[in-house]
Amino acid sequence: MNRNDKTLTTALLIVLIVSSFSVYAQNDALKQKIQAKLDSFRLAGKFPGLTLGVALPDNTILAFASGSADSTKHIPMTTGSYLMEGSVGKTYVSAVTMQLIAEGKFSLDDKVSKYLGHYDWYGRMPNAQDITIKMLMNHTSGIMRYEFKPAFTKDLTNNPDKVWKPEELLAYVLDEKPSFKAGEGWEYSDTNYIVLAMIIEQVTGKKYYDLMKERILKPLHLTQTKPSDHRKLPGLVQGYAGIKNDFGGKSEVIGDDGKFIINPQFEWTGGGIYCTSRDLARWAKLLYEGKACDPSMLPLMETGTAAKMLGQNTEYGLGVIIHHSDKYGTFIGHSGFFPGYLTEMYYFPQYKMAFAVQTNTSDFSNKKISPLKILVEIAKTTYEESRKAN
Repeated sequence: MNRNDKTLTTALLIVLIVSSFSVYAQNDALKQKIQAKLDSFRLAGKFPGLTLGVALPDNTILAFASGSADSTKHIPMTTGSYLMEGSVGKTYVSAVTMQLIAEGKFSLDDKVSKYLGHYDWYGRMPNAQDITIKMLMNHTSGIMRYEFKPAFTKDLTNNPDKVWKPEELLAYVLDEKPSFKAGEGWEYSDTNYIVLAMIIEQVTGKKYYDLMKERILKPLHLTQTKPSDHRKLPGLVQGYAGIKNDFGGKSEVIGDDGKFIINPQFEWTGGGIYCTSRDLARWAKLLYEGKACDPSMLPLMETGTAAKMLGQNTEYGLGVIIHHSDKYGTFIGHSGFFPGYLTEMYYFPQYKMAFAVQTNTSDFSNKKISPLKILVEIAKTTYEESRKAN
């Protein structure tokens, strides 16, 4: 190749790159249409605020916001607003776990008793001798949820400064009858991921949050993703849980002193993260395009078991919800709830796009539109508009 050929090739590459950005990042019509959709959904659904992150095929990230971060103080929601992820935090736990499996630290078929059986309390766990690491990850262990038990929510509300140890959370399910025989049913349970993280910490000798930062956040430059491990979480917007909620019994979840009315630290690996929707959409694209763990692990993660409790044609893999839709195709990701906040994060393989929608309310007493519906409708709009631009 001579000098003129190299110059021509470089010029063509620049034209292609500029063209790509004109289709996505610089497509004002696309941005305006997405913003209008988000505003319309917020008003129709009576949400105080919504944020949206969009990760496009060329890895461009778009961010949108609508409504209020604090309705009383009239603080607007911005694209830099932080909201709680809820159970979407399990996706980071899953990625760390798959990294460790690829490194030979343990296997999916290992019995949990191999790692935790030496604890005095372990034999009192439901299905203690039969559950495997895979069963923890895909919620087929038969271990029920601890977090909605009245005894726990009462203790959590009455002791807002308490720092919860994993064993103290598990105490609420000890001696309980299993929901079903290990591996023979499906029931969503944060308890599974608490047990899983105890194994992770044992085999690595490191704290989970340190591993997450070291293995996920730092190398992937997810600078707007943080552990929700204290009552004061810098940047977190006000959330509204509704006055009848079981976690604190108040609608506003952040008090005048800037502290959460309960200690969100309890959630740990059942969720345990707060972030911006911009960072969350980027995380979904990185994760499901094989940038967070060995790509050979993705088929294992995305092999699901029927999870009818999550909806028709829905499966649960290893820390991933798999929706099969005639209208939108298959899309993968996770949903999240934390008192005062709801999150949806999904990747659409056929679009090569990822979307994250977050709202600062978990009070659905008068809501008719779910954040998941908002996400899939905006995904469809984004795909159709980008095709027009091409």
